[in-house]
Amino acid sequence: MDLLTSISAKDIVDILIVSYVIYKLILLVRGTRAIQLMKGILVVVITWVFSIWFQLSTLQWMMNQTFTFGVLGVIIIFQPELRRALEQLGRGKLFSRSSTEEDQDVNKRISEVIRAANYLAKRKIGALIVFEKETGLTDYVESGIAIESKISAELLINIFIPNTPLHDGAVIIRQGQLMAAGCYLPLSENPFISKELGTRHRAAIGMSEVSDGMCIIVSEETGQISLTMNGHIVRDIKEESLIAKLFEELKPKAKTKEKNPFLKWRGRSNG
Repeated sequence: MDLLTSISAKDIVDILIVSYVIYKLILLVRGTRAIQLMKGILVVVITWVFSIWFQLSTLQWMMNQTFTFGVLGVIIIFQPELRRALEQLGRGKLFSRSSTEEDQDVNKRISEVIRAANYLAKRKIGALIVFEKETGLTDYVESGIAIESKISAELLINIFIPNTPLHDGAVIIRQGQLMAAGCYLPLSENPFISKELGTRHRAAIGMSEVSDGMCIIVSEETGQISLTMNGHIVRDIKEESLIAKLFEELKPKAKTKEKNPFLKWRGRSNG
């Protein structure tokens, strides 16, 4: 209780700031070789604590020497990451990402998917791609084969090539990552769905009924590209309309005035 009562509001603010700085630094080096180097530094620190705990004087002396000269070594080793951090700090981007950068990420994500969809559509190769939004799709991700890769048109095309192990399921995308392929989706039980639509389209509609996810479908019979959202489907959607709708729904903190953005397309839902 004495410890809790001695903590002031200033201490809490101090802890929160330091925690946030550490978090942003981890994000900065994530995915670079600096992560492996940080793991090595952590091992050294643990060894130093171990030497103090068990009073291993020789090992402790070695660790002290390591820390003495280690600061210079860290500066040399982390020189590229430190330079990048200082550059971002100078541009005011270390602790926040501009809306332009976030929009560029979404644009790149969409462009890769559109490029893959167009390639598959021209060759009438069936495909089903799901974009996760607010509703978590972890259960469906776990029904497939984990990939957890960056999104690329080449990877998507390769997944849906016929007679390959993963071509017969759905691909689920979470933000900028392709989470899994060969995923099983719930089929829609809507009796008003056109009889022309097959299992792939029914699965896409079913997914849009149980979540706020968006699904792109490439028909292997016609090569048409369709989009499902909120339980509705737009068949043979034009590329410009598809890109605009994807960007509108996937861009960060997007605010939509319409309660159901597909209401104006309901007349084409099953046709």
